[in-house]
Amino acid sequence: MRRVLSDYGMALVLVLLCAYYSGVTFALQEPGGASGGEQVAREVLARFGPAVHVLLVTRDTREDLAFAEAARHHLEAAGAQVVGDVRGRPYDARAELERLATAGGKLDAIAANQATSSWAILRHVAARFPQLGNVPVVTPPRYWWPNFLKADNLRNIADQIVIIAILAAGMTFVVITGGIDLSVGSLIALSAVTTTLLIRDVAGAETATANGMIWSCLAAVSLCGLCGLFSGAMVTFFQVPAFIVTLAMMLVARGIASEISRGASIYQVPTSFLWLGGGADLFGIPNGVVLMMVLYIAANVVMTRMTLGRYIYAIGGNAEAARLSGVPVQRVLLWVYAFSGGLAGVGGVVMASRLRSGAPTYGLMYELYAIAAVVVGGASLSGGQGKMFGTLIGAFIIAVIKNGMNLTGVTPFRQEVVFGAVILGAVLLDRLKGYLRLRTAPQATKSP
Repeated sequence: MRRVLSDYGMALVLVLLCAYYSGVTFALQEPGGASGGEQVAREVLARFGPAVHVLLVTRDTREDLAFAEAARHHLEAAGAQVVGDVRGRPYDARAELERLATAGGKLDAIAANQATSSWAILRHVAARFPQLGNVPVVTPPRYWWPNFLKADNLRNIADQIVIIAILAAGMTFVVITGGIDLSVGSLIALSAVTTTLLIRDVAGAETATANGMIWSCLAAVSLCGLCGLFSGAMVTFFQVPAFIVTLAMMLVARGIASEISRGASIYQVPTSFLWLGGGADLFGIPNGVVLMMVLYIAANVVMTRMTLGRYIYAIGGNAEAARLSGVPVQRVLLWVYAFSGGLAGVGGVVMASRLRSGAPTYGLMYELYAIAAVVVGGASLSGGQGKMFGTLIGAFIIAVIKNGMNLTGVTPFRQEVVFGAVILGAVLLDRLKGYLRLRTAPQATKSP
């Protein structure tokens, strides 16, 4: 049982958090968007048949426009006749009803969402337009379901955790060796600025081709990898504490990003640059999430199936013993810090793609979220312990807590307090597990 809790305890915590936020966000759902449009179309067809004459009434918001398009498509595909399509305000609905009444048109039903169905003009159609008769207003059927478990919210959680999870993957390598990397947040800014700057000044700005954008992204990731390599060199060859080196690199990287961007955002990039982080998906899964999963699978293979992974654990357990055993400690540490920097560069590219711009302010506080994900995922800050699966679970725990607090109306200031408590609790739990291991370890017996 102790081993199961040690290996899968954080996964259980994630499940319990999901169950808790599902319970506290259980609410009456009013379908909207494209799914709501499909449901109202099915409801109209079920009640009136395919020969129905329907008036669609929605607002002009993005969600309502998707509702109207889906409803119209399904109604017309079934043979129904959409006699009017209102997308605006109550007076637009009034004008359309007046037109239908004057023209003597036939109207069997009004398809609306929950917001527009409450308009007074739709509740009193028979009294104001007797020519049309008593026309019922049909809305999508409501149902009870947790806001937390809505498909859009779950997709949002996965999408929003991508950058932090990518940073945390590289941070896991560093922490297992007994180090720390505080520069990853600033490297996000440096990568985003470098990528968009190269696209604007070298690749052709808004007319940049796919190859030009790819080379710009690779150059930015390589630059961040070199920054990580420099940090690793300072740690290995000059024995400077990783905390100090990466703290200095954090300031240097953000300063360079501010200098080359002149402190302003760079946004002259093509719309196609949104492909990686801006909502495009593969089989319904955002491309950023697919990239994150590929990186974690590769990192897990390195840590569990390759000699390099065993070297990383050995260095974290006892660097001197690892060196005496033939482990190339310096080369491994150089690779670890360079890899962490490179993944921070990938995170910067994803952020630049998502926001379609680059700015020196990107990535603020992200290094702390990454460290929190690693620690919450079960890695020890003392080194020698940690798993990629645990880090991914830790990243999702942070995302679920943040999303759940947003859904339940917790203020940003209280959220900071909660995150601080989560980090402290995870560190204390790590110390407690270490203490218990020492207490339960078999003691050496003295020879008589």
